[in-house]
Amino acid sequence: MTKARNLADLLNADGQIDNADIADNTIANAKLAQTPNFRNIIINGDMSIAQRGTSVNVGNNDNGYHTIDRWLFFESGSPTAVFTMSQDTDVPTGQGFAKSLKMDCATAQGSLGASDLIRIEQRLEGQNLQYLKKGTSSAESLTMSFWVKSNKTGTYILELSDADNGRHIANTYTIDSASTWEKKIITFAGDTTGTLDNDNANSLTLRWWLSAGTNFTSGTLATSWQANDNADRAVGQVNLADSTSNYINITGVQLEAGTTASDFEFLPYDVNLQRCQRYYQILADHASDGATTGSFGTGVYYSTNVVYASFPTIVNLRTQPTVDQVSGTDYYVFYSNADGDFFSGFSLGNSSNSRYVELRNSTNVSGTGGDAGFFRTGNADAFIAFDAEL
Repeated sequence: MTKARNLADLLNADGQIDNADIADNTIANAKLAQTPNFRNIIINGDMSIAQRGTSVNVGNNDNGYHTIDRWLFFESGSPTAVFTMSQDTDVPTGQGFAKSLKMDCATAQGSLGASDLIRIEQRLEGQNLQYLKKGTSSAESLTMSFWVKSNKTGTYILELSDADNGRHIANTYTIDSASTWEKKIITFAGDTTGTLDNDNANSLTLRWWLSAGTNFTSGTLATSWQANDNADRAVGQVNLADSTSNYINITGVQLEAGTTASDFEFLPYDVNLQRCQRYYQILADHASDGATTGSFGTGVYYSTNVVYASFPTIVNLRTQPTVDQVSGTDYYVFYSNADGDFFSGFSLGNSSNSRYVELRNSTNVSGTGGDAGFFRTGNADAFIAFDAEL
């Protein structure tokens, strides 16, 4: 359908208004108006934000957030496989994406232990999901759409897990053609049992299975909502860890209410970044700019051997954060009275909250109580961030 965009577009060959074009344009605008903003429940589904870095090896129960924002690497049992988790530039052609998440097997594990599992996941706050009406007779279905590419064909599992009520549902998708971008669409039925808590804690988790031992594959796949049963979580899942040739790329992940998939909702980079910064904010990382030193805030000697600083957060964090830092001898310096006071790192102050983060140091500093100054990094490896992840 061609939409009329200006007056010239609305004129036919006789110079008259073309009513057919007006009708088409009206319908198109009506459809656009009916498409809600922020309909994608997933944050950073286009994999464009990677505050922590763009590539890291993960494995041996090294669970956590490592590269692309909001995407958690999770494994359990005693797996020996290692993957390179990275932000990749391989994307489906002509779809508007610039980045994908890549899991590339670096150390293979051909035989999985019964309790071994490897997956990536995204955890979602309950207060953002109340409109799904879960636990009521009007519970919304959820439709998942995404692009995927892997050399390993076969069956893969996506699971939704209700952390508040101990329930889950899973579904399959198939890699049909090796090393080819494919779009997949999966619909999960609404759940009329178990309401989600209206708070900032984890209520719903999207689990993307990569490998699963028999403890998770020996039952019947939970294709409808049910109480948690490990044996029903990942039935049929291929083992992506069985060869160092194996990889998977994922992008364009969208989870939305309803039974149909809409086009991927692209957000401006700054909006996407701020949504990620609710969970993780970098305060100092000057090595990313190629610099060894750089200022990152002001502070004061609280007493002769204690220095304090209070940093307003860029956006409100989900909760009071922890400090994610790289520390070491002389990694940081506090300049006051034309002199530098070097020290190794910070601890979190007692008055920190989601809006202001208080940092302090009470070792290897010495000054005059009440004197103000400013902080710099003193080593290219210095790094400080505020972590409020689920």
